[in-house]
Amino acid sequence: MSEYIEHDQRGASVGLVKKQTFTFAGPPDEMTLESGARLGPVTLAFETYGRLNADKSNVVLVAHALTGDAHAAGCYSEDDPKPGWWDIMIGPGKGIDTDRYFVVCANVIGGCMGSTGPSSINPATGKPYGAGFPVITIGDMVRAQKALLDHLGVGRLLTVVGGSMGGMQVLEWAVRYPEMVASAIPLATTTRHSALAIAFNEVARQAIMSDPNWNNGDYYGAAKPDTGLAVARMIGHITYLSDEAMRRKFGRRLQDKETFSFDFGADFQVESYLRYQGARFVERFDANSFLYITKAADYFDLEAQHGHGSAVEAFGKTRARFLVVSFTSDWLYPTYQSRAMVTAMKKNGLDVSFCEIEADWGHDAFLIPNPRLSALIKGFLDSVSAG
Repeated sequence: MSEYIEHDQRGASVGLVKKQTFTFAGPPDEMTLESGARLGPVTLAFETYGRLNADKSNVVLVAHALTGDAHAAGCYSEDDPKPGWWDIMIGPGKGIDTDRYFVVCANVIGGCMGSTGPSSINPATGKPYGAGFPVITIGDMVRAQKALLDHLGVGRLLTVVGGSMGGMQVLEWAVRYPEMVASAIPLATTTRHSALAIAFNEVARQAIMSDPNWNNGDYYGAAKPDTGLAVARMIGHITYLSDEAMRRKFGRRLQDKETFSFDFGADFQVESYLRYQGARFVERFDANSFLYITKAADYFDLEAQHGHGSAVEAFGKTRARFLVVSFTSDWLYPTYQSRAMVTAMKKNGLDVSFCEIEADWGHDAFLIPNPRLSALIKGFLDSVSAG
């Protein structure tokens, strides 16, 4: 997930919001992770928008992508220049209309935006977990979200929606808790990573772990592996765009110069842009969290974990209605992967709508203002609400 964050051009907003936290799984009732390790206490950072109705039937759970967080909409102060990462979609009259729905978004475990992760203090040592943090999975993330919803008294979701790694959480929710999920909207996602996606993540992880400041994950209170994390971000950012988007945005234009420098500085605009994105990223994200969360995405395999290798068997566990959306220029999770999951859903007789949206922005198209995507989600939610 890149840094595409825009205010709604009409000025519609959920307004000022506040990050909240929920802590559970304290000793001796720690959370048992899929790896077998135990983790506790666990804190989740979350935000809510809109009002929960009397029968609690209007809950929309938003799952964020790889480097997102709980701040999906609104602003923290009147002069906050940066709204939540999906402010274009969540708010009054928007695709996810907060005049009608109660929206919940939580930062995943393993993250660094308020939820328990590698940079959190390990109660057993009094120091940050670092590389001692247990390996987490998409299933662990979803189980932690389930604990949060139990805490909020929510027993059923009108829908769960998310793109990219958020879409993996959507699929996990649908098959793991079928009694809770009335509908699901996986966007620009997959049931399991391709070798290409794993390869990009591995190169990014190696960039971090090759940075001398990484120090086997023990860098808190010292120099951080900023260079490695910035390179990892640059690698990821390339996969979020498309050939067309990069050609249109940068071409071969030079950055603030008329000719080549004949050295290894940033001659081209695209070089300067990637360096800028990498530098911005290290200001807000923890390198160890990047390692753990990318590994969780690589481990995700809906077919293996829920269907003995069969997507049809895996989706046989859900009863949700689905809206599956892919984007034409997404080469990280190409449309053929969405079509495969739709085919598996249909073989189970599920109510599924599928749309491939023409978009040349690449994988991150779901984060960019798109009237068609907003209309699709709004119409789907209207239909689900009407029963």
